[in-house]
Amino acid sequence: MSSDRQQAVDVAIIGAGPAGLTAGYLLTKAGYTVSIIEKDPRYVGGISRTVEHEGYRFDIGGHRFFSKSQQVVDLWNEILPDDFIQRPRMSRIYYEGRFYSYPLRAFEALRNLGLWRSTLCMASFALAKAFPRKEVKSFEDWTINQFGQKLYSIFFKTYTEKVWGMPCDTMSADWAAQRIKGLSLGKAVLDGFKRSLGLNKKPNDGMATKTLLESFRYPRLGPGMMWEEAARKIEATGFGSILMGHGLKQLSQDAQGLWHLTASHDGGESVIAARHVISSAPMRELAGRIHPLPVSLPEAMELKYRDFLTVALKIRSEDLFPDNWIYIHDSKVQVGRIQNFRSWSPEMVPDATVACVGLEYFCFEGDGLWSMADDDLVALATREMQVLGLVNPDQVIGGAVVRQEKAYPVYDETYAAHVAAMRDDLEARFPTLHMVGRNGMHRYNNQDHAMMTAMLTVENIKAGKRLYDIWCVNEDAEYHEAGDEGAQTRLPETRAVTPDQAAALGSLRDVPARVGAGLPKTRAA
Repeated sequence: MSSDRQQAVDVAIIGAGPAGLTAGYLLTKAGYTVSIIEKDPRYVGGISRTVEHEGYRFDIGGHRFFSKSQQVVDLWNEILPDDFIQRPRMSRIYYEGRFYSYPLRAFEALRNLGLWRSTLCMASFALAKAFPRKEVKSFEDWTINQFGQKLYSIFFKTYTEKVWGMPCDTMSADWAAQRIKGLSLGKAVLDGFKRSLGLNKKPNDGMATKTLLESFRYPRLGPGMMWEEAARKIEATGFGSILMGHGLKQLSQDAQGLWHLTASHDGGESVIAARHVISSAPMRELAGRIHPLPVSLPEAMELKYRDFLTVALKIRSEDLFPDNWIYIHDSKVQVGRIQNFRSWSPEMVPDATVACVGLEYFCFEGDGLWSMADDDLVALATREMQVLGLVNPDQVIGGAVVRQEKAYPVYDETYAAHVAAMRDDLEARFPTLHMVGRNGMHRYNNQDHAMMTAMLTVENIKAGKRLYDIWCVNEDAEYHEAGDEGAQTRLPETRAVTPDQAAALGSLRDVPARVGAGLPKTRAA
């Protein structure tokens, strides 16, 4: 098809998720012209969007608005100053008909497991400490060293393999280190004994070495409310355009360093010319659309992603459980996690006599679960709620299905080398191409981490040089809900930049600030 629309802007952005919209908001606020393409025809926010069905609102994955970065907290308050509510934090593990606190509380877990299995767990833990695995390469290695074989098999193996669709011994230890760091069974048991002797009055007997937040802020209409408002404010500046239903087709750079981004949509194609490009597209997808193809394409094509879908059930009942969500560690069912949308915000569920829950199924795009008809998925979710003893099928009065592709970048044994190859290749050749966000960097970042990568990228563009190395964001792999909100104010330092890269980064400073101003407002209402 021929191009039906052309634009010239300072910065083109691929993806209207938290990273892309954060970059667009900050750039337009500073007077730069921006065009954002988003392949979804209706929703902004990416995995942080809120889907609406017959007045019911569904959070895709559950998004607590908590960050140790004061810059991120301030930005949330700036974009959405009047619509946050404070919500209690509660999530538990469901295993063999019993609920376990999450993070695990050692004595509660051992009591629920019974004397014999508890003894085996403690013996297994002692054995792991006495004879740890010396070569720690996989998720299995790391977790067994921390908790022992028995607790690993009960509380980690089944759920983790549901989520990732691969054996734990083929997953990188990076995943465990990033998501479970700071949990210590030994410390939890010691604290429990101290409490039993009256020597420890602390209320939290969890396995976490740091207290997790007991409440969190949340937009009253779901996380999509934040990103819908960010999109509105971007367009209201007159410097920003959000092109919905536009997917990346090709990205090329001319001899003068100007980028040409071609986006496909129902009406044809659009071409955007820009000095800088910020991409939150999956690394594998980006690599295959750069022209000419990058040297690192073979490595990028080896990167894998895990998809998932949510089956939302409307149930004629009071709320089934008080948790924001529960983790299902049960091999009898395929569901991995169950959200309770009213516990996130009462305004998500318009009928006080109806409970609305979302069953999350982890899958690969195109497999049996992903390809099932919506009605069949609703029937499956209803059956599994009955198997778990959580609902009578007669109470289910309706359902809806939301699919999310590339929800999780996979941390297999080779991912780190492949990401490093693509990063080094593109940074050396294209210093004005910036990869941000969860999929843009193939890193299991949280929403606030994705935002921070975009915030630092904007600072680099505004300065005309690489002040900050965005790859340092979340590099310490510390559990994201430990510590105080806004406690971190130090920004990551940059890695070395060559003189040629610095010159290219500075090219935007020579572009008139209002190039491309007055862009069409094409975002769907």
